[in-house]
Order: sequence, then C-alpha cells, then structure tokens
Amino acid sequence: MIDESIRSILTAVGENPDREGLIDTPRRVRKAYEHILGGYQISPEELLRNAIFTEDVNHMIIVRDIEIYSMCEHHMLPFFGKVHIGYISENRVYGVSKLARVADAFARRLQVQERMTQQIADTIMAPIGAEGVGVVVEAKHLCMMMRGVGKQNSVMTTSAMLGSFREDQKVRDEFLRLIGK
Repeated sequence: MIDESIRSILTAVGENPDREGLIDTPRRVRKAYEHILGGYQISPEELLRNAIFTEDVNHMIIVRDIEIYSMCEHHMLPFFGKVHIGYISENRVYGVSKLARVADAFARRLQVQERMTQQIADTIMAPIGAEGVGVVVEAKHLCMMMRGVGKQNSVMTTSAMLGSFREDQKVRDEFLRLIGK
C-alpha cells in the first residue's frame, strides 16, 4: 500500500515514477518508514520489565544526550535532538541501555514532542515505583526549518517532571544542572 501511495505522490508532484532515478523510490520509502516508524512494534513497558535490578542505591541516576529522530505527526517531517532522563528509585535500577531504548521506541512513531516527553517520563516512573523522574527533550523540527517560518536555528525544549523532580526544587535543580541546563 505504501509503495502505491508513494507512486501516486510522485505523479501528483509532476514526476515520472518510472524514470530511472525514481523506479525504486516507493520501495525505498517503504523500507525507510518501516524503520523510522518501527516504534509501533516495540513495547516500551516490556523493554523495562526485563531490565530491573536490585541495587543498594537511593540517588539520582541520569542518562543524558540520548540522540533521537522522530516524525512530526502534523507534517510527517523529521524532528531530531537529544533526550535527557533522570530518576531516583530506592534499591531498584534499570539497565542503562533500556532508558535509551524507551526514548527510541517513543521517538520512532508519528509524534509531537510534548506528548513524547510525557510518555517517556510516565513509562520510566511506574515499573520501579520511582521516587521521581525528569525528562528533558531538545529538538529541531524540520517542519519549522524547511517550511512555514523557516527558522533554522530554533530548538524546542520540553520537560516532564514527576514525583520528587516536580515537588522538590533541589532535586529538579540538581537534575537540570547535571544535564547542563
């Protein structure tokens, strides 16, 4: 279905989908979308369920500068940037790579940055009963850079603070300082 739709788009914009440079474009776009939008096939909750470990800790754990690529659901153009995740949990931790995988699972969907930020935070909070979670996402949106206002250097920042990250100014300040904000 995607292949036929891409052929139709090529024709609608005035291209010949049968010319040499475009003949394989529908297949290539389908394969690219299968990867770019592959987050629908991943359960972020399941990623975490199998990666919870008991450790004698009760301090902030942060993974910062997680690169993400996503697709704006309004224009189906990419946005890209970095996710910073912090959490505090008593005696339970996640395998470190799983935080990046959760961010990627939500990014690889049609998204708006605001919702994605909240989804990441909510997903990390629940399984270990975290005392608090902080998520900050900084991204550049091609829908804003390539069309409309055409602002090349604009960066959108969103945050979701849960539990102690929301309620305790010192915890929030420590998190923001450690991620360089």
